[in-house]
Amino acid sequence: MTGRLSSAMLTAFAAAICVFLVLPTLAVAPISFTETNFITFPPRGFTLHWYREFFERPEWIGSLGTSAVVAVLTAALSTTLGTMIALGLGQLPRRTGRAVTFFFIMPMVVPTIITAAALYTPFARAGLVASIPGLVLAHTVLALPFVIINVSAVLQKLDRRVVDAARSLGATPATAFRRVTLPILAPGITAGAVFAFITSFDEVVVALFIAGADATTLPVQMWSGIRFEISPIVAAASCLLLIVSCVVLTLFWLVQRK
Repeated sequence: MTGRLSSAMLTAFAAAICVFLVLPTLAVAPISFTETNFITFPPRGFTLHWYREFFERPEWIGSLGTSAVVAVLTAALSTTLGTMIALGLGQLPRRTGRAVTFFFIMPMVVPTIITAAALYTPFARAGLVASIPGLVLAHTVLALPFVIINVSAVLQKLDRRVVDAARSLGATPATAFRRVTLPILAPGITAGAVFAFITSFDEVVVALFIAGADATTLPVQMWSGIRFEISPIVAAASCLLLIVSCVVLTLFWLVQRK
């Protein structure tokens, strides 16, 4: 009886935390349908005007396209580099590997504003500020830790005897990696790519430093909208960001189930 009560209390506590975390995010949805020209809750009336406004204004739809391009390129670059780094770290002695791993995951520990300020000067000298390549490189710095952690977690469970067996049967190192190691690492690589995409797509602090008029992402455009016009179009953009993140996570979940 006591065990059931404790389990019920723990479930209720977890549910309360989920509601506390999710409700503020979901509150944005009804605000985006308000008929007023300013953000208010509860919303007044119902209209799709702000979504139509979002897709008709070039600065908003352009920033959405920029975010999508930067996020895809960041996911591709960080997944490739992160997987290679994780494989390299797996070859190091455990103590050395942990020390080097901590170096690579520092962007997760250091406040983002410090990372952004540190990147700005070298990027400005290299002419990467206000450019899509600059945004991709900057977001890759933030996304790399997620790939390294996910791939390393799967790599630790890899049975080296399977790879050795493939090699003993005549497989070259490249063939053994492609036919044996890579399929085993696929879940970790996929998870890292998803986190890298979402990290880039939602990131605003580094983008405020690196982005410019020719490379404005959606979060930066939303930040500007909040500063200069508290319009429900920002709520509509927030809903679209939330939808994209949910779709990506759902696709990842479906792939993992298979």
